[in-house]
Amino acid sequence: MGKLVICDHPLIQHKLTFIRDKNTITKDFRELVGEVATLMAYEITREAPLEHTTIETPVAEMESAVLSGRMIGLVPILRAGLGMVDGILQLIPSAKVGHIGLYRNEETLQPVEYYINLPTDAQERMLIVIDPMLATGGSANAALSALKKRGCTHLKLMVLIAAPEGVEAVRSAHPDVDLYVAALDERLNEHGYIVPGLGDAGDRLFGTK
Repeated sequence: MGKLVICDHPLIQHKLTFIRDKNTITKDFRELVGEVATLMAYEITREAPLEHTTIETPVAEMESAVLSGRMIGLVPILRAGLGMVDGILQLIPSAKVGHIGLYRNEETLQPVEYYINLPTDAQERMLIVIDPMLATGGSANAALSALKKRGCTHLKLMVLIAAPEGVEAVRSAHPDVDLYVAALDERLNEHGYIVPGLGDAGDRLFGTK
């Protein structure tokens, strides 16, 4: 079973308070989401493999560590996932970025893939699927399934706010995927919104209503 990691660092929790606050303006909301994504990227890469190389400091030659093995790819779920990408790239500028677009079929209520664009070497990378909210888990499950269908096997999921229902759905459908969340909230309401949550992440990121 993949790990469920709650990224409860004090800086993350502090910034989440202002992300949740309905009075936070779009500019500040966008900046805070990026900052939390940066901090979460630090945690999600904790087990990245290292190898040793020889360098020379101004004083002496030495062996030192660099990242090895699979490189990293970021796959935001459109559109809200875009708000977290730049924050992660601040820490991992060499990461390649793909995109997955999904919409909900109003009759079946199931997510439908309308766009996918991945790095050409996506199958060789550790891919981090990114979305601020994990509510029912439908979009996350569809995105993970789309990546697996294309031969991607080393997958992680990063979200800011998760509902227990969404966590259970993802862990049931994709038990091999590690899930990193900044906060696990109480529940979903009758409209499918996370409670207490932060509202519609896409609208708050891009100033739309």
